[in-house]
Amino acid sequence: MSGSRIKDRDYLAVSATVRAREGKMLTREKKERMIDASSYEDAAKMLTECGYEDMSAMNATQIEEALSKHRTRIFYEIEELVPEREVVDAFRLKYDYHNAKVLVKAEGANIDGEYLMSDSGRVPPKEFAEAYHTRDYRCLSSKLSAALEDARGVLSRTGNSQLADFILDKAYFEELQEMGERLYCPFLAEYTALSADAANLSAVVRTVRMGRDFDFFKKAMVGGGGIDAEKVAMSAISGDGFAQMLKGTPFEQAASAAEEAVKGSKLAAFELSIQKVMTDFLRKSVLTSFGAESVIAYLAAVEDEITAARMILTGKLSGIDSRLLKERLSD
Repeated sequence: MSGSRIKDRDYLAVSATVRAREGKMLTREKKERMIDASSYEDAAKMLTECGYEDMSAMNATQIEEALSKHRTRIFYEIEELVPEREVVDAFRLKYDYHNAKVLVKAEGANIDGEYLMSDSGRVPPKEFAEAYHTRDYRCLSSKLSAALEDARGVLSRTGNSQLADFILDKAYFEELQEMGERLYCPFLAEYTALSADAANLSAVVRTVRMGRDFDFFKKAMVGGGGIDAEKVAMSAISGDGFAQMLKGTPFEQAASAAEEAVKGSKLAAFELSIQKVMTDFLRKSVLTSFGAESVIAYLAAVEDEITAARMILTGKLSGIDSRLLKERLSD
């Protein structure tokens, strides 16, 4: 862990806590029971078995608020137990950058977008919004502050919100990588690198699907990955494909799905192949009895669980066919 102060044994208590919690999480069997439930109300009530509030009388907006509240509560609870807060901050970080994107785009559209901000970040939404509007960024990290100014400047000059997103995405991965280095947590560092690789491979697929060139990909590319994303992009854009460039990497099995995706197939299969790489990596944590690995894997599982819960509940609420929901939640 970070320096000589924090040892794996300092994670004994929190590791035991998250192991106990994992047994109550949304398993594949529970997901299928929810999907097969006769009504949305019945499906929502099943989710209370996993520690969620009763959402059986909620609409889609209220569901999102309840799920966000659930995530934030877990972050606070784990923060109280973990010896290094930055382990949790590594998951809060993306919500700070989400909130930055919301504020930049809202300003560009001349609307109030604060209702779209998440309370799962490191900085409370109201405090974040005030910092943004006054340009007093003392409550934000230096990396986020600089990226925020760059993004709002680019959007003001060009009107292109996608370019603003690219700036914030790059800064997010840079700050996430710095967190892993400060913690001296190889597991978090490797997880961060895989996340960057996943983001870059998705950017390559979307670049080719949209018929854009290498310069476009360069704007979207993030740092910190273990794969030479530029070579992958050049190979894919030139028509040589993904197989050779991804051979021997954790994403080797995703190459065929990427090939199909750039030809126009649905992105779902490709996204699932990417997600499988991340899931397989996180499963390594079960080999560790205690340590930051168990907390990182648990928090990642919570994020996945919330995504699945949202998909099932909103799908049931909208009357989406059960078979389609199961396809979307395929492991």
